[in-house]
Amino acid sequence: MTAFAADLRKLREKAGGPPYRQLARDAHYSSTTLADAAGGRRLPSLPVTLAYVRACGGDATAWEARWHALSARLAADEAADEAPAAGDGERRGPYVGLAAFQQEDAAWFFGREQLTDDLVRRIRERRFLAVFGASGAGKSSLLRAGLLPRLREGPHAEWTTVLFAAGAHPLEECAARLAAVGADSATALRRELAADPRALHLTVLKALADRPPDAELLLVVDQFEEVFTLCADAAERTRFITALLTAAQAANSRTRVVLGVRADFYARCAQYPDLVQALRDAQLLVGPMTTDELRRAISRPAARADCTVEGALLARVIADATGRATVLPLVSHALRETWRRRRGSALTLSGYEAAGGIRHALAQTAEAVHAGLTGEQRRLARTVLLRLVAIGEDADATGRRLPRADLDSLGEDRACVGAVVDALARARLITLDTDTVELTHEALLHAWPRLRHWIDEDRAGLLLHQRLSEAATAWDREGRDPGALYRGTRLAAAEEYSATPEGALSALERDFLAASTSARDRERRAAVRTTRRLRRLTVTLSVLLVIALVAGLIAWDQYRTSESHRREAVAEQRSALSRELAAQASVLLADESDLASLLAVYAYRIRPTAEATTSLLAAASRPLQQRLTGHKGEVGSVAISTDGRTVASGGQDGTVRLWNTATSSARITLEGHEGAVHSVALSPDGRTVVSGGRDGTVRLWDTRTGQQRALLAEHQGMVRSVAFSPDGRTVASGGRNGTVRLWNTVTGELRKPLTGHQGAVLSVAFSPDGGTVAGAGEGGGVRLWNTRTGGTRTALDGHEGAVKSVAFSPDGRTAATAGHDGSVKLWNRTTGEDGLTLTGHGRDVESVAFSPDGRTVVSGGRDGTVRLWDAASGARRAVLSGPGGGVRSVAFSRDGSTIVGGRRDGTVRLWAVATGKARITVSGPRGAVNSVAFSPDGRRVADGGDDGTIRLRDAATGRPRATLDGHEGPVRSVAFGPDGGTVAGAGGDGTVRLWDTASGEQQDVLTGHRGGVLSVAFSPDGRTVAGAGSDGTVRLWDTATGRRRKVLTGHQGGVGSVAFSPDGRILASGGLDGTLRLWDTGTGRARSVRGGGGSPIRSVSFAPAGYTVAGGSDDGIVRLWDAESGRARGELTGVRRGAETVDFSPDGRTVASSGREGTVRLWDASTSMQKAVLPGHAGPVRTVAFSPDGRTVASGGDDGALRLWNVLLSADEAISRICRSLRRDLSPQERARYLHDPYQQSPRRACAR
Repeated sequence: MTAFAADLRKLREKAGGPPYRQLARDAHYSSTTLADAAGGRRLPSLPVTLAYVRACGGDATAWEARWHALSARLAADEAADEAPAAGDGERRGPYVGLAAFQQEDAAWFFGREQLTDDLVRRIRERRFLAVFGASGAGKSSLLRAGLLPRLREGPHAEWTTVLFAAGAHPLEECAARLAAVGADSATALRRELAADPRALHLTVLKALADRPPDAELLLVVDQFEEVFTLCADAAERTRFITALLTAAQAANSRTRVVLGVRADFYARCAQYPDLVQALRDAQLLVGPMTTDELRRAISRPAARADCTVEGALLARVIADATGRATVLPLVSHALRETWRRRRGSALTLSGYEAAGGIRHALAQTAEAVHAGLTGEQRRLARTVLLRLVAIGEDADATGRRLPRADLDSLGEDRACVGAVVDALARARLITLDTDTVELTHEALLHAWPRLRHWIDEDRAGLLLHQRLSEAATAWDREGRDPGALYRGTRLAAAEEYSATPEGALSALERDFLAASTSARDRERRAAVRTTRRLRRLTVTLSVLLVIALVAGLIAWDQYRTSESHRREAVAEQRSALSRELAAQASVLLADESDLASLLAVYAYRIRPTAEATTSLLAAASRPLQQRLTGHKGEVGSVAISTDGRTVASGGQDGTVRLWNTATSSARITLEGHEGAVHSVALSPDGRTVVSGGRDGTVRLWDTRTGQQRALLAEHQGMVRSVAFSPDGRTVASGGRNGTVRLWNTVTGELRKPLTGHQGAVLSVAFSPDGGTVAGAGEGGGVRLWNTRTGGTRTALDGHEGAVKSVAFSPDGRTAATAGHDGSVKLWNRTTGEDGLTLTGHGRDVESVAFSPDGRTVVSGGRDGTVRLWDAASGARRAVLSGPGGGVRSVAFSRDGSTIVGGRRDGTVRLWAVATGKARITVSGPRGAVNSVAFSPDGRRVADGGDDGTIRLRDAATGRPRATLDGHEGPVRSVAFGPDGGTVAGAGGDGTVRLWDTASGEQQDVLTGHRGGVLSVAFSPDGRTVAGAGSDGTVRLWDTATGRRRKVLTGHQGGVGSVAFSPDGRILASGGLDGTLRLWDTGTGRARSVRGGGGSPIRSVSFAPAGYTVAGGSDDGIVRLWDAESGRARGELTGVRRGAETVDFSPDGRTVASSGREGTVRLWDASTSMQKAVLPGHAGPVRTVAFSPDGRTVASGGDDGALRLWNVLLSADEAISRICRSLRRDLSPQERARYLHDPYQQSPRRACAR
């Protein structure tokens, strides 16, 4: 104090030594007061000190801090030396300081009367309530000194109360308190609470069983936030909360629960849905005291202690505390310190200021205690206080409760530790319970700067120490289980912390760390021993491993060799089986296409050899069969609906069957005939089927329901044939008695019979206009009657023997008949003249029909074949055959894509004749089509013909876009330039002409040939055009200028074709002298001359890769040569008459050739096997070309038709087409006969579903 006064005097001297009267005017205090302040006899008040300093121009903040420090030291000295006043030894102070009011302090608890009443009322109304408030708002005092004493005094005196704080193990705390109430075992109750959420509820019911019905248990959990700050076990926390809620919410509950919760933990409570639900209307918020409540809280305890509160003091404290919810502990502590400095029985403002007021009283007290300790004691005080602090990772520091034994073991000198703890307890900074220690209030954490600095200085270390303490406690609780010890980085961090000055550990923590270290050392020693053993073992195993590896490598090499041989053998077996099946498919393709197609699929699936691929594509390009089975006995007649979805068949078994073509199943079976059904027909609308049979009846059936609509029985003897008129109103029937009868399908009325035949009428047919009906008779003639008058129009005689079938062409101009003599005849209906006679069936022709477009005639014969004929020329287009005997009946579908046949083997067969059929056919009166070419983009196709014109057509539709005129004579060859902008034509007039494809204008005329130009070709860069002439020369022109570049001579006779190699360096020419010449386009010299077997070469073509050139000769052979050396690579044979033209597909895998027999053939370039035959032309095919995408083939011939064919590119497409068409697999008999597979190499099914 002397130094403090001396420094005040020095401050006055620095200010110039002003007189005290002058200072009094500036400081507003008397000169005497200011002189006493600098006299050093006693400590001046803080206001006087600050006024003195400001008057002298000093730093008021620094002097204020210095005054508080001095005041704290003086207070500590007074506390140590001051003896209690007479009579005060038994007196207690009216204020509790930092500590919360306890139940025994209820008489001193003032200011919260209204809040206490509200709390009691709410507890009476509900069984669960949470009291929320900030730290320092007085929650604990309200619960302990307000609620519990009030309940004991009122009508609830029978209630049993249990009060506890949650702590680090809330279930243990709860079990311990409840065990005291119910005289149960706390250990057993702890286990029950952890296992059963209803254990708490049942325990309370048991404890109150002998009590009155209105007796209940009030469970007060103070400092509930400790379940979040101290309880590290989330499962225990959840079970504790669940147990509280279950006990309070049970239907027969006798438990009421009150929680005291710090307001800043409200969000943590919200993480538990059940707790949130319970808190919806069960909350009480403790806020700051009002002015009146503060006045009572300050003055009433003093009055009860026979003391008075100075008015200035009361006003000052109320001013400092009003509106601040967290200062109540500080107020209580400041008033307690003021009471200690009272003057007599009066609490004065000067005593309050000397204590430091609300702001500094706590810090001043703590500093006073700290200042009174020795150096070692201060270190221990720091350690003790920090041990009582819980550090949260996501929250502020909070207080925690520790066993007293943990603190006593912090230092070697237990007496020293005890002295520190006692000093802190005397100052009420900490609270000592029976065996625990805790901070008196968490306000100390914020109000004492020194403690706050200690916490912030080493927060990470405190957190690490806290975790170490928790781990040690858990280790001890689990019987010091070695599995709970620290290892690895956690142990290293703990050891590092314990070596620091701040790392003082309790005895348990030291034991835990020592045990962890010992365990680590043992594990390391064991690891070293294990490593040594492992090294020895590794050496041994390495030697053994080397031996095993050598043996394994030898064995593996032997196995690999064996496996390689086995795989090669299996592959060879599969390849052999695939080739065998492919060969069988090729042999059977002409006669049994469905069986051949299935064998080809099996061959490809077993192994995709070149032979299998070729046979597969060949099978898919031919008309494919679909079999319908179900009749018992032969099928005498078939018909197909206009939509192609239904096939009707009549059989020897007396039934009529209606088939679904999509599913190959019989939809309806119509029964009623007594004996065989000889003929069936479908009405144009498909709703009615008519049948005629051996029983002499004609029956009409509803195709949807299968009900018989009418029975017509006027024939004498069996009915051999029936037919519908085009309008569906009339049915014609031919009988054994030689008459044809016409029936009204609505009324069943019979018109006058048509007579004239000698013998049975075997077939009847209506003309397309319905005005004529034809009847074919057993006597060998065909009669045509007028359906309106019944008069005979004409008779068609010419067959030798019975006429089995008759049909009209779609235009009605032609009648086709099939006879017992094995021929099919085409007649002019009007004149009755015999136009064409089609022969080829070895035996009787049983049935005949026209295609919808009238261009094709189909016939079925006793020889088991179905044959397709060109109606205009009589040329045979295709032969469809299959096992099972003769074909009794044939019919075309409305779209011409399907032919239906009824066979003697009891099956109905459907052939997909759209396969291998031209997608587009363009014809007209223009003469032969000599050349076709696709534009580079594939959108246009050009054709040149005998009429001297070149037509540009849309490749998708065949429609003409432009006609290019100019040639005086036939156009022999056409070619597009590489950019598609130019088309060249070679003509019989000896010129090569160039046109612009966009405008159609002629760009240039290239001359020089003496005689016709037979072929033209562009170089790949488009700068050169080559022409081959009948004069034996090949001429090259510049396309830009039209000037001649070179004349290549050497052929002995005309040059039939020229082609450039893909790189433009080689020009191939095929001569009528039978030679192929390969020219160097740069020098004009012939690089190689090869013969074509002496037969004129009509066409040459390069493969896209440029390594192969193909040539077609008059002898029908397509030869393949190496483009570099000219050596022969292979021959494609099978064209019976001259190979007019050849072309490679864009991928080089397929060669197309045309022949004079009217077909286009596709060959596999690698195997030289035939892949497909495209029939259709009625005469020699002069030209063929692939589209740029390879999916379309264009052909033209002497019949004047340009045909565009869809071709298969892949095996997958072929398999898909075959499977869609056949819808069957090999029968067991067929599998046993053809699929010889002892090694099970073949798939189970041809078509996977």
